[in-house]
Amino acid sequence: MATVIGTSNSAETALLRQALDEGGFAEGADPYGVHVVDDLGAAVGRQMTDQRVIVVSCGRQSDGMWGLLARGVEDVISWTGEETVRVVLARLERWREVDRLLSAKLVASLVHGRSTAMRRLLVDLVELAAYGSGPILLVGETGTGKELAARLVHAVAESSSSLVVVDCTTIVPSLSGSELFGHEKGAFTGADRARAGAFAAADGGTLFLDEIGELPLDLQAELLRVLQEGTYKRVGGDTWSRTRFRLVSATNRDLESEQRQGRFRSDLYHRIASGVVRLPPLRERAEDLEPLFEHFLAEAAGRHLDVSPSVVALLRDREFPGNLRELRQLAYAVAARHAGPGAVSPGDVPPGYRPAREAPEPVASSRRLLDLAVRAALAEGLSLPELKTVVGDVAVEAALEENEGSVRRAAAMLGVTDRAIQLRRKGPAAAPGVPL
Repeated sequence: MATVIGTSNSAETALLRQALDEGGFAEGADPYGVHVVDDLGAAVGRQMTDQRVIVVSCGRQSDGMWGLLARGVEDVISWTGEETVRVVLARLERWREVDRLLSAKLVASLVHGRSTAMRRLLVDLVELAAYGSGPILLVGETGTGKELAARLVHAVAESSSSLVVVDCTTIVPSLSGSELFGHEKGAFTGADRARAGAFAAADGGTLFLDEIGELPLDLQAELLRVLQEGTYKRVGGDTWSRTRFRLVSATNRDLESEQRQGRFRSDLYHRIASGVVRLPPLRERAEDLEPLFEHFLAEAAGRHLDVSPSVVALLRDREFPGNLRELRQLAYAVAARHAGPGAVSPGDVPPGYRPAREAPEPVASSRRLLDLAVRAALAEGLSLPELKTVVGDVAVEAALEENEGSVRRAAAMLGVTDRAIQLRRKGPAAAPGVPL
């Protein structure tokens, strides 16, 4: 779960170990065991990406704390005695509770992906949702899952009231934002009856304003007033009503740039951005592509479907400018084409998503490339036996990849026996004299 890098003072480190053992964080305890080391140098010079790390330092060691934070350390705490032990325990308890929240059935159903970066993002989002009450601003490209993140915030907050979603691109300025404020009967042409708006519907719950960067300037001022005072009037009405909700906003715009250009109010930005969370595009989540695709496939097919390596390779090579939304669309199209119990295969991929067929290069060109590679290897000092070994290894690897791991088909491609391929995969030493 975490590493605590203690001070160089062995007595202080022993005190930390004892407190962690008593608090249920003994090293080796599953899954919350904490590893304690007493060498600050262990935290310097390497990136902390695989786990959460706390450094407990003496005052003289805290000069480089910002550098440690930049390397992925969660916090640097100056040693002040038993109070420091209590602080470390409180941090670890917080992380254990966040893990519990992320594992809860409702929350887990919204979370898909296993990359370290996504895990840390989710932890940050859950901490904001569970331990804070301020507005949250979600930023990211289109299709990165901002509404899903808003639903996660609402689920973690365990509000008994509704999550109200408003797409700010659909708000009509000429109707004075009646989607937000509601309106009285006769307030404008077509208002044949009174209607409550999003502020009333979200009272006691969560209001999600999607694409808040599209909100007209005059409505930005009205929204700011509601957030500051908690009161509003329906369009065409005279009565003030009170409302209290958790605000989550989202945008694919650079709101700081929008402020400089006068298209977004600075005071509103600082009001809605108490906590800012950036949702990464799919191109920054390579580890998550396969589990996300499998989740969307299961959603579309109503059952789990395996995915062949060639389709996984296609996913990794392809760009998804529409991010999660585009990946989901592809999964649904693939599920519709797939038949039978087997894994999703290349033929299930719609033609528009398949890689363009490239014309094969002339044999002479391939021979020229091989000639250059051999000359370069000889220039680096490889002997002829070493060169034959390298070429054989590369040929076996390429043939297996081309044939999706099938030893039989790879052997046929190379003109050798299956046994030759199997021996070669165990290493050249296991196949002396085997021609390849």
